[in-house]
Amino acid sequence: MKILGIIFFFIISPMLGQESIDLALEKYNRESVPYISVEELHKNKEKYLILDTRKKEEYNVSHIPNAVWSGELLEESAFAKAYPDKSQPIVVYCSIGVRSEKFGESLQNAGYKNVYNLYGSIFSWKDRGYTISNKKENPTDSIHVYSKAWSKYVKTGIKVF
Repeated sequence: MKILGIIFFFIISPMLGQESIDLALEKYNRESVPYISVEELHKNKEKYLILDTRKKEEYNVSHIPNAVWSGELLEESAFAKAYPDKSQPIVVYCSIGVRSEKFGESLQNAGYKNVYNLYGSIFSWKDRGYTISNKKENPTDSIHVYSKAWSKYVKTGIKVF
């Protein structure tokens, strides 16, 4: 009986009420924007324009190094002027990949052809041990987790709400 209690406490109870990023993306996304893995992006970062699609306060706490804050809304004319090459490979990300899919769809609708959604987004990036930066472009262990509910999807770092 004691062994069953230990198994429940250490193995089963952490899983109760906690979806994985995989399940959340399956639930909320349509895969309308093809995924790219964090490993693939990390190996080939220089090939992509990396866009952070979160709120400015989230970006200021933590972002993937050299990512461009895109704003919450796509202003097509301003974006098109800044990035006129519609064949340029672009990676969009947010916390886990839900908001970034919507942003990626906007890019696709604006005629951009090589748009990818970072699978698991900044949470998976951080959990794989890759560097994240703060607003001063210094490495940080703090990670903005969007909300308490979403914080369950990231396992490493100092969670900031």
